[in-house]
Amino acid sequence: MKKIAVLALNTFRESIRDKIFYSLLAFAVLMLGFSLILGNLTIGDEIKIIKDFGLAAISLFGVLIAIFVGISLVYKEMEKRTIYVILANPISRYQFVLGKYLGLSFTLMVEVVVMTAGLFVLCYLKQQLIPWELFMAIVPICFELQLILAVALLFSTFVSPFLSGMLTLAVFIIGHLTLDFKVLVASLDNPALKKTADVLYYSFPNLETLNFKARVVHGIDIPWTEFIFSLSYAATYTIMILALSLYIFNKRDIR
Repeated sequence: MKKIAVLALNTFRESIRDKIFYSLLAFAVLMLGFSLILGNLTIGDEIKIIKDFGLAAISLFGVLIAIFVGISLVYKEMEKRTIYVILANPISRYQFVLGKYLGLSFTLMVEVVVMTAGLFVLCYLKQQLIPWELFMAIVPICFELQLILAVALLFSTFVSPFLSGMLTLAVFIIGHLTLDFKVLVASLDNPALKKTADVLYYSFPNLETLNFKARVVHGIDIPWTEFIFSLSYAATYTIMILALSLYIFNKRDIR
């Protein structure tokens, strides 16, 4: 565990110094500020617009950071040949992969904390209350980011960063559309299309199970059983993807 912690800390420091991270984080904070302006200009409940826009920004920019920083987690070490130095030490491959994953996980949590604090400040300026209920949407977002990061890590173990980024982005998009697609084709008399919908639904993570943003913003109650199930589903899927990443990386011939 100590070796994994050291690798995680080093990865965290590297990712924090990454210009892409700061660029995306700065732009995300600007988007939160824009939500305040949008709330003033739009006809309707200003605070709901700020919350909705803020939660969407946390999710979107968290995913972008997970993709742009995560896709090079393993590939960059192999390209620079620093992986040979690391693995020459008494460090196993599974410790290397888990250390990299945990390090970037901490980076994502920093992004979420910063943006959540910014969103809470904006909400407080508008209603003089801290919207603690938003954590019912923010916690699932964190689990979703961990899952997407695991996907990015998986692809980074055997393909280039560009292809890894495209594939991870595709998983994110498809993961949010499979349920709607399955429901849409259910009423159609097209067996081939229904079969395609089933394959997509069961092959990709159903990320919509973690999407509570609209319900939280509009004050719709979320059953605790559904909430816990969604988090458990995401955690299980993340562990499965990490296990597959470890298997592929362990079998890979590194020379």
